[in-house]
Amino acid sequence: MQLAFSTNAYLRHGFREAAHRIADLGYDGLELLADVPHAWPAGLLDVQKRAILDAMNEAGLKFSNINAFMMNAVNDYRQPYWYPSFIEPDEHYRRVRIDHTRRALSLCAELGAPHITTEPGGPLAAGQSRSAAIDLFVEALKPLAEHAHNLGVLLLIEPEPGLLLETTDQYLEVAERVNAPSIGLNFDVGHAFCVSEDLPRSIARMAPHTRHYHLEDIASTRVHHHLVPGAGAIDFSAVIDAIRRTGYDGWLTVELYPYLDEPDAAARRALEVLRPLIAPTSRS
Repeated sequence: MQLAFSTNAYLRHGFREAAHRIADLGYDGLELLADVPHAWPAGLLDVQKRAILDAMNEAGLKFSNINAFMMNAVNDYRQPYWYPSFIEPDEHYRRVRIDHTRRALSLCAELGAPHITTEPGGPLAAGQSRSAAIDLFVEALKPLAEHAHNLGVLLLIEPEPGLLLETTDQYLEVAERVNAPSIGLNFDVGHAFCVSEDLPRSIARMAPHTRHYHLEDIASTRVHHHLVPGAGAIDFSAVIDAIRRTGYDGWLTVELYPYLDEPDAAARRALEVLRPLIAPTSRS
């Protein structure tokens, strides 16, 4: 397994600087934010894409993932991460999220990244039934899954507290309906803790679907607020051991977007906690 850090903690820095800082701290890869100020797909010129690749080569990093969840560029007054969502009642506003995801998948293929992560359907609107929202989400995902398949990349759904899909069981409900090999799970350990999942058990059960992990800590209250690993209540030794037992050997991306004031310090502390846990062991 390899550790990466998400650039969504570096919104006050350009991409090249963020990449070099992440590399200098000792990470093997990074998660690229498909949003302002790093790589908003709708306005990304070829020269900017080349600059991203040049910065990655200079820093000696690999892409762990492309994060297409956040949409700060749209900056919806309700919440700049969740909106517009895949289940917006207004079909034109819903199309903004769908088109963004399609562009992010294309960017993923162009840059040679393995997959993108996206939101799990957004919050229910007033008067919107869950069954109707699930129908909208599945309808949106099917052509996106086909686009991902044609490009040779993956579209990963990330359950999150307060949104349409909060749990891994709810993810399965949608994934089974979409029924596409290009759809997978981004297992966010903090999110699963927030909704009281048994982490080792869920990690083992979801292993056939999981293609990437997000890591952050959460307080014992289970309130959804990302903390540096080691600062909350999650037992990361048990989490990493559970992941290792599944045979997973991919990326673990640390996601600490609340730490805009001190991204280097947060990234450094996370690495100090996590690196010893993923080091090869002598156990057979």
